[in-house]
Amino acid sequence: MDMMETKTVHTAKAGERAIHPKVMPLYQTSAFSFSSLEELEGYYEGNGTYLYSRTANPNTDALGETVANLEGAPKGVAASSGMSAILAGILAVVQAGDHVLAAQDVYGGTFHLLKEELVRLGIGVHFADFSNISEIEKNLIDFPEVKLLFSESITNPFLRVEDIEVLVQLKKRYVVKVMIDNTFATPYAVRPFELGADLVAHSATKYLGGHSDVTAGVLAGDKELIALAANRIVNMGMNLSPFEAWLALRGIKTLALRMKAQTANAQAIAEFLKDKAQVWYPGKGAIVTFALPESVDVSKFFSSLGWIQIVPTLAGVETTVSYPYGTSHRALSEEEKEKIGVTRQVVRLSAGIEGTEDILAQLGAAFK
Repeated sequence: MDMMETKTVHTAKAGERAIHPKVMPLYQTSAFSFSSLEELEGYYEGNGTYLYSRTANPNTDALGETVANLEGAPKGVAASSGMSAILAGILAVVQAGDHVLAAQDVYGGTFHLLKEELVRLGIGVHFADFSNISEIEKNLIDFPEVKLLFSESITNPFLRVEDIEVLVQLKKRYVVKVMIDNTFATPYAVRPFELGADLVAHSATKYLGGHSDVTAGVLAGDKELIALAANRIVNMGMNLSPFEAWLALRGIKTLALRMKAQTANAQAIAEFLKDKAQVWYPGKGAIVTFALPESVDVSKFFSSLGWIQIVPTLAGVETTVSYPYGTSHRALSEEEKEKIGVTRQVVRLSAGIEGTEDILAQLGAAFK
């Protein structure tokens, strides 16, 4: 290579040197090269790993493997968002003509996905009060087409702790699969696969990433189901970028430390709020939900929170609040909101890692 135009294109490649980085490198590439047509053909015969980053990439593979390990599951796969991970998991189990039975108090975005988008694919969807075993069983009997039970380990926003072991008993009795969204609890508090769930989904945008700078999802669970879900992710273009995977992996390194601090702060916040509002806190996780008294001007309260930011998401290292009525559950009808208790006075607080006394002082100022 003698010409400048050629030299600037064909720069030196780090992979050609004996380098052993302490941290996993970022494989920011859309495709991988081959030394011969025989090597390329070998990929399709199962003798190679990487071809094109939509189908697989070392960073996204590492993220799936890491979360699977945290969940005690044999296999995991990364996706472009938590919603993508949920959709891929569902489509690994059901197809047109099959039905899904979901908890009525799941996250509003998931509710919308199930109610609107799955139905468009010819998949039947039913919602039930999962705190009532009889109601779940009635649906399973009335709708034998149900192939999947879907819920959350800790529901959003009222923090009901799902009885996963009961769902697993029903799974065995009615020959269905169980999928749990473990975003709120994280593997630090609950590991649904170890309790018998088939699939576990995460919005890695939240606690796994932990710093509000990544949008990603991960699905872990049964090896065969994950293989099917991975196909859905590839074929439907729901793959995660290498950089997002790299960021999520970096965040996971401090997951246990963050969850320990955030859970302690959440417990202190729940105790602080108990004589000021109706409080929901299950004793685990870092989310506290509360309903302001009707006498409180909710708009003024939000405007009085100072450095506690108002955001439509959760789980960063900063303490934040969100407004379920106007964000996460906005797409629900008034009747649907009323059914699960999402009123205009409900506030969802995500505890950060700041000093506890500082958080309580700022909340106290807002109430004053």
